[in-house]
Amino acid sequence: MKKILITATMLVGVGLTSCSDQFLEVQPLGVLSESNLTNRAGVDLVLTGAYSLLDGVQTNVGSAFADWQGSADNWVYGSVASDDAYKGSNAGDQPEITVIETFAHTSDLVHFRGKWRAVYDGIARSNDVIQLVGKVNDMTDAEKTAVVAQARFLRGHYHFEGRKVFKNVPYLDDKTYNASDANSTKITNTEEIWPKIEADLDFAYKNLPNRWAGFPGRATKWAAGAMLAKAYLFQGKYAQAKPILEDIIANGGYRLVANYHDNHRAATNNNSESIFEVQHSVNDGAAISNNGNRGYTLNYPYGGGALTTCCGFFQPSQNLVNAFKTDANGLPLLATFNQVDVPGNNSQTFTGNLDPRLDWTVGRDGVPYLDWGIHNPEYIRDRAYAGPFSPKKQSPYRAENGSLTWTGNPRQNANNYRMIRLSHVILWLAECEVEIGDLNRARTLVNQIRTRAANPAGFVKLANGSNAGNYVIREYTAPWTDKAVARDAVRFETRLEFAMEGHRFFDLVRWGIADQVINTYLDVEQTRRTYLRGVRFSKGKHEYFPIPAQEVLNSAKDGKPTLTQNPGY
Repeated sequence: MKKILITATMLVGVGLTSCSDQFLEVQPLGVLSESNLTNRAGVDLVLTGAYSLLDGVQTNVGSAFADWQGSADNWVYGSVASDDAYKGSNAGDQPEITVIETFAHTSDLVHFRGKWRAVYDGIARSNDVIQLVGKVNDMTDAEKTAVVAQARFLRGHYHFEGRKVFKNVPYLDDKTYNASDANSTKITNTEEIWPKIEADLDFAYKNLPNRWAGFPGRATKWAAGAMLAKAYLFQGKYAQAKPILEDIIANGGYRLVANYHDNHRAATNNNSESIFEVQHSVNDGAAISNNGNRGYTLNYPYGGGALTTCCGFFQPSQNLVNAFKTDANGLPLLATFNQVDVPGNNSQTFTGNLDPRLDWTVGRDGVPYLDWGIHNPEYIRDRAYAGPFSPKKQSPYRAENGSLTWTGNPRQNANNYRMIRLSHVILWLAECEVEIGDLNRARTLVNQIRTRAANPAGFVKLANGSNAGNYVIREYTAPWTDKAVARDAVRFETRLEFAMEGHRFFDLVRWGIADQVINTYLDVEQTRRTYLRGVRFSKGKHEYFPIPAQEVLNSAKDGKPTLTQNPGY
């Protein structure tokens, strides 16, 4: 799909969608008339424009909003706001992110407008597609249904993003939305939108094909089903999520890749485990490599010869690194993992057992950083401020320079963001089994993930061929009989498997434990990072971010705002 994305993004992204309503203030660079688009080719272009906003970046390119404010991987909102990561770099660089990290944010922080903008521009474009399809005459009913199903998947996804970040958000459908009438989008945000998200994703699940030959970036039945099941999980609807997850595992045709890191490198995009990926491409003719992974552009080693000399953000927390320790049986230390630190100055000084996924998630001294050589202390901009560890999952390999990285800047690369993969589905089903099913089936599912992680062929190696750490990871062999312990084990596995991927904060919120986990984290972290001293997470407020203040003002209709601010802000 990349070739279509490239041409259509450049074309559609400037035309059909009106962005003059209260949510968006993008000025069109050019206009494509509807008469030129009311045909099969036009529908495909407009649909591709809706897909192009999955990265959360395209709508902000060239504007006052930074690429990373709406990034699809939610590294700020989903990881830095959790116990997985620090903002990184140094204190003076992008201090707004520190404000989010320390829960001092207010509704006028521009980051929130960048995210809101990305969400609602995607929604507007999705509605454009649905409205346009009804006007074309050179498509069959089946073709129209397939297009509408894709657009409703995208609309469901974008609303899902808004719901999990801001909670109280308005739902805009194709009947409400009118590109030429700003007042059409000035609706209240007091109605719960989960049912409408479910309806969009359910329609997509029932009407999309299993696969699109030659187009791995398009939404499929299984992507829609997984997104729908995820929406159910966010509401605690385990009975509704479980059969969909079972359907995907039994009939989707997916399989876990043998090596864990194949889920995090450009050379293995769209692999057998991938259910839905945000597609990235480079050296494709797009200006400043707009289709590269721009939302992640800050999150690479600062110096020392790897990649570039920028920027050193998104550093893994000491708490996260400690979570990868294992006991003598190769199992996680569910309750005691944070009592002893894995050192950051030299990996070889730590002789304890480690889960091998650590060294595919985190860059640490003494361990190879992909194929760039041993992790260099110079990769870290300010160790005293944000610790000694680097992010690693989305970084490109040296061998990929020039082919899978942009020739103008390797920080923009073709490494896709794996939004949903089979390991998500397996662990979500394990979660369902814990809550409403069979504890030992949950154990079996978790063991599938651990068995893959234990594959020696996927371990990080030193130059002499030995393991870069004392990797000891094994399956849970004892039957699970305690529901609370099983729940902790599934949640802990979820953290390890998807660390630094932007999910952690939202998982803690949907599990109802964000205040407990984050405040326990802060109790210790304030002794490690001086800027975290005195920081607290407020239950009932910080589970969600504020509605951008400017959007509340812009929503005014008949002199009164139609948007209501979230509690506490």
